This record gives sequence, C-alpha cells and structure tokens, in this order.
Amino acid sequence: MTMKKLSTLTALTVILGASGAFADCGISAGRVSILSNDFPALQAMAAGAAECASATVAVSANQTTEHRDIQVAALTANPAEYTSAIVANSSIVPLMNEGLIRPLDDLIAQYAPDLPQLNRITIDGQVMAVAFMANAQHLFVRDDVLAQIGASAPTSYEDVLDVLAKIRDAGMMAHPFAMNTGAGWNLGEEFVNMYMGFGGELFEAGSAAPAVNNATGLATLEMLAALNEYANPDFLTFDSNATQALWESGELAVAYMWGSRGGAVLDDENSTPVVTGNTSLIAAPTVGGGSLPASTLWWDGFTIAANISDEDAAATFQALMHGLRPEVISANNNAAVWLMDGYTPGAPAAGVAATAAAGARPYPMLPYVGLMHTALGNELAQFLQGQESAEQALADVEAAYIAAAREQGFLQ
Repeated sequence: MTMKKLSTLTALTVILGASGAFADCGISAGRVSILSNDFPALQAMAAGAAECASATVAVSANQTTEHRDIQVAALTANPAEYTSAIVANSSIVPLMNEGLIRPLDDLIAQYAPDLPQLNRITIDGQVMAVAFMANAQHLFVRDDVLAQIGASAPTSYEDVLDVLAKIRDAGMMAHPFAMNTGAGWNLGEEFVNMYMGFGGELFEAGSAAPAVNNATGLATLEMLAALNEYANPDFLTFDSNATQALWESGELAVAYMWGSRGGAVLDDENSTPVVTGNTSLIAAPTVGGGSLPASTLWWDGFTIAANISDEDAAATFQALMHGLRPEVISANNNAAVWLMDGYTPGAPAAGVAATAAAGARPYPMLPYVGLMHTALGNELAQFLQGQESAEQALADVEAAYIAAAREQGFLQ
C-alpha cells in the first residue's frame, strides 16, 4: 500500500475491520526493546510482546509521552537503544530521513506472509512499518449537559462555540472545553488539524516553501483562541492525559481528543456513571463553512531499528506480531480502532469512524513536515497567551521553519 492510498483504506477498516493470519511467538534468541507512547492500546501490545520473554529472549519497553523527543537519538546509537519505535504518520519521517529504520519486506515474507496489504506501510517500494491501528482527534460531548441547554450535538466549530457560550451563560461550567494544546507537539497538531479543516495547505504546491502565513493561518489562530477562551487558563499544558483526566472528572462538556482515548473514557474506571453514561464520541467538526472535518487521519505502527543485529530484528518483529495477535486485540477491543484481526468496532470507535467516513484528510507525510510542526508548536504559545499578535506569531513560525528547512537542505 502506498501512503497516498492509506487514508481510504483506513476509513474502510475503521468501519469493517481487517483480517490476517500471523506467526506464533516461537523465538529462540534475541533482544526486544520497544519505545512507544503510553496509552492502553500500546500497553496491551507491549504486554503481549512480553509473553515472548525467556531465558534467551529479553523483552523490555519504555512507554512514555516523550517518545518523539528521544527516538532519533536512541535509534542513532549503534547498537540502537531500542529495537523498535512505535510511530505514526509524522513520527516515522525523521527516522526515515536519518536512515534509522530498516525495510521489513524480508521479515514479513518469513514470519507474516499473510499480513494484509492494508497493514504494510510502503515508502519508495519498501515496507517500512506495520500499521496496527487508526486514530484521529474528534469531539467528545456530554449528552446530558447539551440536553439541559437545549442544544444538539455540534457539527461545526461555530456550533461548538455557541454550545460553550450557552453552558457558561447558564452557570453550569466555567471552563467547559479542552483540547490538547500543550505547547510543543500537541499545539502544533491542533493548528494543523484546524488549518486543514479550513482547506489550507502547509506548503506551496510541489515545494518545501511554507504556506501558513496567510488569511487561512489567521483564521485558524482566531478559532483556536476563541475555543480556548472556554478552557482552563493552564490550557498550554494540556496533553492527552490531562484532557482525559478532566473529562473523567466531569469538568468538561465538550472536548477534542484522540479516538484512542475512547475506550478508557467509556470504561468504569476513574470516572462516574453520570459521565460515562452520558458521553458520546462524534465526528470532528467542520470549520469556516467547509465540508471536511477539521482533523487529520493517522495510523500507528511499528518499525524495526536499522542499527541492530538481524537476530534482534527477527526477535522484535515476531514478538510485536505476537503482541498483536487476535486474542490480544479482542481482549482489548475498545482500547483503539485496531487494524488487526480480532477487532470488532464498538462505541469507542464511533468518533474515529465518523471522522474517517466524513473525509478527514491524512496528516501530511513529507520529509520536512516535522520541521513545520515543530515551528508551529514552539511559536504559537505567545499568541494564545495574548503576548503577541496572530500576524507576528505566523511570521515567527515562517521564520523558524525557513531557518530549519535551510539548515536541513530543503530550502535554498
């Protein structure tokens, strides 16, 4: 499967599920060391892989929200500190740019020949990752709160603002909204989602030249600022763990969160029946009169490090496939929108499925998109704090990106 075809297939799999047959664990020797984000679906996968540990097979995992910040350095070491990095659309790019991950074609041929094409992330003719789940950010809403103000579920961000104003005016919640606006990667992601919802393109066509310092960029910042008027004042610290905790505590009525949080939000842990029983996961809203969701489609998948022995690579591939076998998937069905055999879409997948079906665009897979994402995450906080204008913030983003792109050789 090429990257351009992934979004369509992901949308279909969100709705229909996928199937495949995979090899059993059966590893004689090797080192397996996994670097990943930290949420229930990945915890389940790592626990399944850990079942392959033996006297001759060492299995470990570092599951941290800081995984993106350490993956390049960790895989640059020789031998690499980790034998696998769990990645998504954007986080595979720097690993590819530096040649830090290996093609998986031979490993698939030997250990998982029936792996569906859907799961094979092919770049320049080689499989560089195995995709095992889909994700997107979308709305979580409290049905009971909406009912009390006589509002229906919002379908646009303009509707969201109207709902939030009514909730505050009714004295129900002072800060009814949250999204992952923590300064850095999360803030950059929220800009990209909103900007693409407005129909924007991050770069000039066929070029690495930036294209965010414009009217669409200004509209994006204005909407982000308007939404965060209804968020807790410390919104620039919010990541997925923070927004999930706020939701489960009953402090929010509308939130924009990752679909992979759906299972944890809807279970009976760390919350109350009032919250879980009145939570609906719905499509990401449109914005500015557009027809596409203001969100981006993502896949998550595993890679295998280049700077490790072939024995460790084989052990890691087999252990990760064992951690993704149907029994693990079905036992953790609601932890993610899985792209693996054993998955039955349920309520936690409703928001991702609706967002995909509505035509959300995939997050851009370009060698220089990470530089833009970093510039956005680093340069927009001052605007949202009211310390500089939107025009200045976008100019700062443009300057920071151009400097980084020139240093990397993407721009002259």
